[in-house]
Amino acid sequence: MTGKHQPPLDTVGDRLRVAILQLPADDVSLNDIMEMFGADSLMLMVCFLTLVFLVPVSIPGVSTLFGAVILLISITRLLGRDLWLPRSFAQRRVSADSLRAALNRALRVFARVERVCRPHRLSWLTSARGMGLINNTLLILGALLLMMPFGLIPFSNTLPALSLLLLALGLLQRDGVCILLGYAANLATWLYFGLLIGGGSAALLELWRHLF
Repeated sequence: MTGKHQPPLDTVGDRLRVAILQLPADDVSLNDIMEMFGADSLMLMVCFLTLVFLVPVSIPGVSTLFGAVILLISITRLLGRDLWLPRSFAQRRVSADSLRAALNRALRVFARVERVCRPHRLSWLTSARGMGLINNTLLILGALLLMMPFGLIPFSNTLPALSLLLLALGLLQRDGVCILLGYAANLATWLYFGLLIGGGSAALLELWRHLF
């Protein structure tokens, strides 16, 4: 007696690849991206929006736009509300060709990150009382860092994007180890930005002293 074989559930990477294939030929709006994932897949959408920053490619204005959307997603999760985007964000369009190329390149990096995640490890870090507040707050902080105007500085987008990606994967798969790695990446980002701001301030002060 044989039973029906059940196909394995798609991985997060599989679902992201399908979303990339669904991108239109010319340009794409945030409304289009939201329709790909639906209202119940906000963390999957966060993964999608962070992928482009895992490779050294520049799409003008994307870090501010995508960071703002991730910020709104994180705030709505924190408040327990449905996601709402301002019309100016929802209708903002970017080149689908550039986005698709960057995402396809980033999938190679994502494949390595995804191998780190395993479902239901230390799952209390994703579900215990109070952890929702901590995790959503760190998503908000990561989004704010992604929006910082340091796009031309190496790793200034990559580090916060990696933090957001690890947190989103951890929440999707209830993987506390991945959540902890997201915490570590978030801390590394704050330290890196602190060095950038501190070093820049010292350089400006030295220039001021030299000139005046």
